[in-house]
Amino acid sequence: MNLSQIELLRVLQENEFSLSRAAEKMHIVQSAVSRQLQLFEAELGSPIYQRQGKKLIGLTALGQRIMAEVAIINMAKNNIQTIAADFIDSNQGVLHIATTHTQAKYFLPKPILRFREKYPGVRIYMVEASPEQLINKLHTRKADIAICTEKVGEDSDLIVNPCYEWHHAVVVPKNHPLSTGDISLKRLASFPILTYSFGFTGRSNIETAFKNTAMELDIILAAADTDVIKTYVRLGMGVGIIAGMAYDPAVDQDLVARDLSHLIPCSKTKIAYLKNNYLPLYTQHFMDELLIAAKELNFH
Repeated sequence: MNLSQIELLRVLQENEFSLSRAAEKMHIVQSAVSRQLQLFEAELGSPIYQRQGKKLIGLTALGQRIMAEVAIINMAKNNIQTIAADFIDSNQGVLHIATTHTQAKYFLPKPILRFREKYPGVRIYMVEASPEQLINKLHTRKADIAICTEKVGEDSDLIVNPCYEWHHAVVVPKNHPLSTGDISLKRLASFPILTYSFGFTGRSNIETAFKNTAMELDIILAAADTDVIKTYVRLGMGVGIIAGMAYDPAVDQDLVARDLSHLIPCSKTKIAYLKNNYLPLYTQHFMDELLIAAKELNFH
């Protein structure tokens, strides 16, 4: 057994057990991949892959247990490389951030700008996706940290720290009935609603607010992007329920925002990263910038 064989197991899993793609990734011929697998399984004395002819179609029970150990070995290998790079120069590197559209547009610009002023040698790559996809990117090491509201707290393999709390708001055109007067769940439920897709930007808390009432929201449009919601509010399709921080008085002068903190539970945006994953010093400093920005913007 050697590290090259361990790496081959990881590459096979990442490429859906395709021998040809694994060979291409590892820059070897396919016959060499098959030979290394035969040697590995012979040493173990039991197959780790289910086969259909010569094709690998899945893992055996033993294979599943072995892949859990392979993941630990791979993390250790990556940690060693990151520790060495951090030791040589902690001001150089790449920071991969996974987040949602709302965080990327309305919360992250200021902390990223300040971070870049302190660490000009660190390149930043940002990917926007759903919370489920963000978690997957952490597990596959395509992201160092994730910043979002939903889902991350449900994964036991992650360290999750609170960043800030925020509330929803309803946005309507000027002169809309909801632009004045008291707002209740009953009044909200009497209008068509435009809000976030399931799993995005506190949608679960919107559902929770109505869960124990006899009323149901008539959600006629759901989107991951706040700007899309505001666009269709402007077209008169209904009232929008968005993150309060996503209302910009300068840009959204044609809309009226009403606070819903008394009706919908507050949402908590979190910072998440993999347990046992070494974070370079600059990544830790970036997380500090996030917390400073949250306090300055009075999101808590």
